[in-house]
Amino acid sequence: MKKDTATTITPAVHLEFIQNQAGLAEGEVVEEIEAYHRALFLHHQAGDLERFRELARIHEDRIIHLDARLKETYARLAGLEKLVPVDLDGEPDVKPTSQWNAWDGTMFAAALLGIIVLLVFGVLNVSFNLLESGLVTFLESPVRAYFWAALLPVGALAVKVGWDFLQSRRARDIYLWICLTIGITGVLVWVGAYATVYPTLSKSTSEHINSLSVFAQGTGAAPTGTNAMGAKWIDVITVAAQAVAEIFLSAILGMYLTVIYSRHRPVRLAGNPIFTQHDQERRSLEESVARERLALAEAKGSQIRLENQLSALVAYAKSMFQKEAAQRRDQSHQKQVLLDQISEQLRSQLESVGNQNSRARTLTPPLTTLGRQNGP
Repeated sequence: MKKDTATTITPAVHLEFIQNQAGLAEGEVVEEIEAYHRALFLHHQAGDLERFRELARIHEDRIIHLDARLKETYARLAGLEKLVPVDLDGEPDVKPTSQWNAWDGTMFAAALLGIIVLLVFGVLNVSFNLLESGLVTFLESPVRAYFWAALLPVGALAVKVGWDFLQSRRARDIYLWICLTIGITGVLVWVGAYATVYPTLSKSTSEHINSLSVFAQGTGAAPTGTNAMGAKWIDVITVAAQAVAEIFLSAILGMYLTVIYSRHRPVRLAGNPIFTQHDQERRSLEESVARERLALAEAKGSQIRLENQLSALVAYAKSMFQKEAAQRRDQSHQKQVLLDQISEQLRSQLESVGNQNSRARTLTPPLTTLGRQNGP
């Protein structure tokens, strides 16, 4: 028989067995019909029913285990703080900071503007010097000069990062003063080198021409004040001092920006990593419990569905037996009524025939009496 649990119950009621048992005693027949249809149902559905029961037990055990773990996780989370203060210079950052004021705001803006001016001026100045150097690589591709000049902001950032990695305040102060000393020294050297060539820069073109002599003869050696490549040492010192000054002074201004911001930065709490891990475990356990409960509900529902089908099958079989028994009782009663009617009719007919015979005997005289009356 085709199985369709959505519309029918498998197996169907065994009507022939009910009809065969309808003639027995009612008490014994009801128990036999119930036991027979229960066994018939389990013969078809015992495997599924037992499988759903085992699945329900498995999911219940898993839920018990997951609930125990979830309670432990809740207990651990109850003893932890979700947010904790961050460490600042090796200490918890729980001290309140002051509000921004006009002076600090002005100095912050001025330092930021100074960094921008230094870096832009340094990049443009170095790139122009590289372009005027006559090197083929910069003449063929001028953009390379700007890439080389970009080392200035990168160097300043590297100096600032070195200061950020220091933990103790004393080490930071020493680092800052060293950078400030190098930056100021670079400025002084740049100014001094520029001052040495300032008189030459102030001469006009005609004065430079008049100072030249057509009788000057080369000796084959490098001119005084030049290096092996023919560049003047004063130009080398000027460019180098300028680059060093811009790098370290930009880094010093960046450190100053950090100091000003640290005075007024908002105190924020960071997420507790231990709490975060336990919270992730809690969410994972809750999702697992939810899945197990859904699976348990499905297994329980299938189990209850089969048990209800069994109960419905037994109840339907009992009702069929009661209907068959009632029909047989009605048939027996109708047969008994019919037999009673037939017997009553026979009895009445027999009685009428007997009455007629008795009247006939009464009206007809005996033969001896008639002979005597008719004799001589």
